[in-house]
Amino acid sequence: MSDRLLVLVRHGQSDWNLKNLFTGWKDPDLTEQGIAEAKDAGRKLKAQGLTFDVAFTSVLTRAQHTLKLMLAEIGQTGLPTTNNLALNERDYGDLSGLNKDDARKKWGEDQVLIWRRSYDVPPPGGESLKDTLARTLPYYVQEILPGVLRGQRTLISAHGNSLRALIMVLEKLSPEQILKRELATGAPVIYRLNADSTVASKVDLAA
Repeated sequence: MSDRLLVLVRHGQSDWNLKNLFTGWKDPDLTEQGIAEAKDAGRKLKAQGLTFDVAFTSVLTRAQHTLKLMLAEIGQTGLPTTNNLALNERDYGDLSGLNKDDARKKWGEDQVLIWRRSYDVPPPGGESLKDTLARTLPYYVQEILPGVLRGQRTLISAHGNSLRALIMVLEKLSPEQILKRELATGAPVIYRLNADSTVASKVDLAA
């Protein structure tokens, strides 16, 4: 029987996470803490005895850097890796690069909360979580899932909202449930799938 292993990891803390800025498709790198989180994620995966056949990540530096650091810890630096913008973070549009407190002053706390925490209301010029799902899910179904079901042990290093989109489908969550799901930076979530792509088991390695 094949393992049908799928591991999701949100990138380590980025420079803009630290500065409380809306990041989206902007491309800051990891902080020192983020580097430590990524290395720790790799050590946790190694401690589980996990190795991988393929990896996927976004086109953004913070996710790619996290993946590189994890693979170095596991001892798989040459792993075949695909970068695709389908796995990018949600695009925050006009909010990108703004301090979250400044955004609240400009648009009001209630409006910013709606943009951040509603399922289908996008910020100006940006994407809602529903839009992110519409971008991420087809890529997962067409390019990632078939390999997992063939037994390719797969590691995905991506972002809070693109991973939420996948988790929503994997765990059959409602829009309300997925909005409440927080993903820690640098904390692997290990899924093993049934042959019909449903989840057989889940282990969350958040500290």
